[in-house]
Amino acid sequence: MARKDIFGSVMGPVAAVADNKDVSGYAVRGASRSIMQSFEELSKNSVVDLDPAMVDTSFVSDRLEEDDQAYQELLSAIRERGQDSPILVRPHPEVSGRFQTVFGHRRVKVARQLGRPVRAVVKKMGDEDHVIAQGQENAARANLSFIERTLFADRILKRGHTSDTVKSALALDDTTFSKMRSVTGNIPEPVIVAVGAAKAVGRDRWWQLAKLMEHPGNAGRAVDYVKSAGFAGPSSDARFALLFDFLSAPAKRSRAAPKTREKDWAPQDSSVRAKITDTGKVFTLALKAREASPFGAFITERLDELFEAFRQSEMSKKTGD
Repeated sequence: MARKDIFGSVMGPVAAVADNKDVSGYAVRGASRSIMQSFEELSKNSVVDLDPAMVDTSFVSDRLEEDDQAYQELLSAIRERGQDSPILVRPHPEVSGRFQTVFGHRRVKVARQLGRPVRAVVKKMGDEDHVIAQGQENAARANLSFIERTLFADRILKRGHTSDTVKSALALDDTTFSKMRSVTGNIPEPVIVAVGAAKAVGRDRWWQLAKLMEHPGNAGRAVDYVKSAGFAGPSSDARFALLFDFLSAPAKRSRAAPKTREKDWAPQDSSVRAKITDTGKVFTLALKAREASPFGAFITERLDELFEAFRQSEMSKKTGD
């Protein structure tokens, strides 16, 4: 179930940051602080009911997969007690009359399923404030995995926002941000999406996988592997382990292609020319010129005889006669 104090979820990381030596002060400074304060003020008297059909998702996704059990618990709680905490939306920046979710996507989904309005705070804001607010909510969730937060950060950057905005949104220290960048810099997004949220896999394991991806050819091998039959069957954590083990094993070296040998032959009068090609498995004899056809027919008529002579020759070699 969502928290009863929705804006406490945004304010929560501030207190956590103060006690966490590994986290920088990004979450409590500048735009982040003013945004959180304005949210707190708005939440006191600006909650409205919206038709969930008029509410779109955020322009940047923060989840890789839905936790069905957690969603069912939220659905049951809202069905029984109603929606305790409002969501945060902004007027849609591109479509008049619609709204865009900043956070609270699952509550919108529940409202649609139950056929009820969704309680919301409407706040006009730009893209940067949007991602900071969405990230602050993400930072307060225990159910978003490291790779979900990492991919969310990468998507923010790809939208043209600065690293400072990302750090502020997710309350990141420099070490974690650097490892996040290494992960998304080396692991193709389709591979990350195919693995999924991997809730039990932390920062260091993903960073180790990113280091494996630095080996030549491993990124391509990974893309092919996650498309293979059976990969999608296990849990997300198991998929990560499968991929990690696959890339950790030495790649099978393909056998070198056999060398092709070519030879030309012709009699002294050059009445016929032969081109001989031998790949080790395929032996080709191509005849050209006026005498090619009758000479080829002559050889063909005597293949049994020639082959028997060949076998006799091979046996003689083995016996030493």
